[in-house]
Amino acid sequence: MPAPAGVPGDPLPRVVYSLSVSLDGFIAAPDGAIDWSVPDDELFAFHHQRVKETGVQLCGRRLYETMDYWETVDEGGLEAEEAAFARTWRALPKVVFSTTLQSVAGNARLAAGGVEEEVARLRREQDGDIGVGGAGLARACMELDLVDEWRLFVNPVLLGGGTPFFPALQRRVGLELLETRTFASRIVYVRYGRAGRP
Repeated sequence: MPAPAGVPGDPLPRVVYSLSVSLDGFIAAPDGAIDWSVPDDELFAFHHQRVKETGVQLCGRRLYETMDYWETVDEGGLEAEEAAFARTWRALPKVVFSTTLQSVAGNARLAAGGVEEEVARLRREQDGDIGVGGAGLARACMELDLVDEWRLFVNPVLLGGGTPFFPALQRRVGLELLETRTFASRIVYVRYGRAGRP
């Protein structure tokens, strides 16, 4: 279990941007399809473990609506690992950034401030990683220099276009490779952190 946030000498929670991505760098096809990134059992279990290590999840509207399935699904029709993931996801605090939603359900709240303000507050108050989901929200975090780690699940597919994982930035960001893993499905997990950042 992580030490309480704010203890002198302890590192602040990491802001982590993680999504499946095609080999040519897209998280969704031009028509928005993500069917090419459905995980097998091994990868699903790995995703579940990563969610368990997350202290709070930042969501854009689309990700929040996509993941709403896990908030409402009847566990009776799920496999054991899927049911366990649903319970983990429901328990995970979520902060939703949206200009169109008036309310959110479950263990979620609408962001009260801007991205930089929310992340600063969560770094002070939250244990565990701060997950970032959604290309638009991740772009805002990267433009504000808030992301500490990038975790990509590189799928063996070329989409030829769509929603890019990385936005165009106005500066260079040095990274270091922290971890790699190849799954039986031939999906390659790569984890990068900022060079020189603890």
